[in-house]
Amino acid sequence: MKQEELLRQVAKGDREAFHQLYLDTDRSVYSFILSILKNPQDAEEVLQETYLKIWISAGSYKPQGKPLAWMFTIARNLCYMKFRDQKRMADIGLDELSGEETGELCLPLEQMTDAMMLKAALEILKEDERQIVLLHASSGLKHREIASGLGMPLPTVLSKYNRAMKKLQNYLREEG
Repeated sequence: MKQEELLRQVAKGDREAFHQLYLDTDRSVYSFILSILKNPQDAEEVLQETYLKIWISAGSYKPQGKPLAWMFTIARNLCYMKFRDQKRMADIGLDELSGEETGELCLPLEQMTDAMMLKAALEILKEDERQIVLLHASSGLKHREIASGLGMPLPTVLSKYNRAMKKLQNYLREEG
């Protein structure tokens, strides 16, 4: 069943259609969210909120564009809400965030170093380049699917992807 038909069924309260829509799109939506938030825990949280919003709002979907683009719009808006919430919470001290009070380490040091290196490398990319790279690399979407989901022409997605990969290769050569 196509995503558009699944959304119509979800709007009618069809849980099985919702489950199928989730199975068909969760990797793409998660990768998109992660490309914006750059934090797996926050991305998981926003992913759940996104699908809750999709369940509630499926009836408002207008079949003008691609369903995945509509879902990405919901996800992006929730990401921006998350950023606003985090900005309000910025007064929390670093000690509270790191878990030092309980003596726990949040991540093993090696994983933290890798994550910091990846985050730094991704920071050099423009937002749209970062989204394209992460959608392709982490969810295995084809460039054509990414173009459709983001509402961009395929040649634009291809050129942005190639440009981003060259930037990353140069950055990692310099850092390594």
